[in-house]
Amino acid sequence: MVIVDCFSHPQVRPNEFLIACGDGNSILTALRWSDWKPNFAAGRGLNVVNDCRPFCAAGTFHSYPVTVRLDRSEPLKKHPHQQHYTQLRLVFTDSRPSEMPRVVTYRLWT
Repeated sequence: MVIVDCFSHPQVRPNEFLIACGDGNSILTALRWSDWKPNFAAGRGLNVVNDCRPFCAAGTFHSYPVTVRLDRSEPLKKHPHQQHYTQLRLVFTDSRPSEMPRVVTYRLWT
């Protein structure tokens, strides 16, 4: 099982994972995985998010503790023998960015 990063590189139990590929304004850091199984992966880390105030280039990055879950495995298109997770769910366990709900789900690229 792998998770595919923004540059189409498969990773296993990464320490960091960029969520916002286009602008780099959201990244998972300090990831610690408790499970990495064929049907799901679970862990904890920090979601480091740019507040984009007054605009993104002048914004400040803030860290928020999250639990992380990866699931919905599918075969990789270029390597059908390799499975990858296609869904990322974050649960903010303390504070969170004001514009975000406590639980956020992302469909990952394939």
